[in-house]
Amino acid sequence: MKSPRQLLAPRPVAWLAAAMVLATTSQLALAQAPLMNFVMHDAPRPTAPIKFEVAQKRSLSLVDFKGRVVVLNIWATWCGPCLREMPALDRLQAALGGPDFAALPVSIDRGGIETVTKFYGEIAIRNLPIYIDVSSQALRELGAVGLPTLILDRSGQEVSRVVGPAEWDAPEIAEFLKPIIARQSDPIEAAEWRNDQDQPGPLTRGARWLKTLLIK
Repeated sequence: MKSPRQLLAPRPVAWLAAAMVLATTSQLALAQAPLMNFVMHDAPRPTAPIKFEVAQKRSLSLVDFKGRVVVLNIWATWCGPCLREMPALDRLQAALGGPDFAALPVSIDRGGIETVTKFYGEIAIRNLPIYIDVSSQALRELGAVGLPTLILDRSGQEVSRVVGPAEWDAPEIAEFLKPIIARQSDPIEAAEWRNDQDQPGPLTRGARWLKTLLIK
C-alpha cells in the first residue's frame, strides 16, 4: 500500500499536461490582449464611400481601394492615443502594404495637409500616405463615435471595428489580418468564410481566431 506521501507526490505526466495547458492558456491570453477592443461582425457590413483629400487638392474615396483589405483609421494630431498608434500603424503598412493591403489613415485636422506633414516629420512616419478630411464628414457618414478604425475586406465592406487604440505592429494583428487578406484571393478561404457565416456566434469567431494562431 502506498503511503500518503506517495499518493500526494506529483506525477511527471500530470505536471507536464498541466504545464502545457497553462502555457497554452497564457499564450492565448497574451495573443488576444491586443485584440480585446476588436469588434468582429457576424457578416460584412456595407461602408459609406467616404471621400478624402490628398496632395495637390486631389480627391479619393474608399471606392479607389476596392480589391485590397483596408485598415481605415480616422485620427487627428490632437488625439493623444494617436501619438502612439500612428508609428505602429506605419510599421504595419511597411510589413503588409501592397496590392492586397493598405493602411488608410484619414486625418480630420482642420490645419490640413501642412499640419499632418509636420506631424509625420516629428514622429518619423515614413510609410503612411497623407489623407485629409477637414470637414469631418467621414465620421458622420460612417456613423462613428470618437475616432474609430474600420477593417474593410476586399469588396470594401466592414468586417471589424476597433474601439480605442490598438498595437498595430503586434504580431497578433498581422496574424489577424492575414486570413482576411487571403479570404477573397483564395477560393478555399472564401468558401470557408461563407460557411462560417451560416453559423455565426462567439464560438465560430473563437474558432476562427484560434485558426489564425495555429496556421501560419
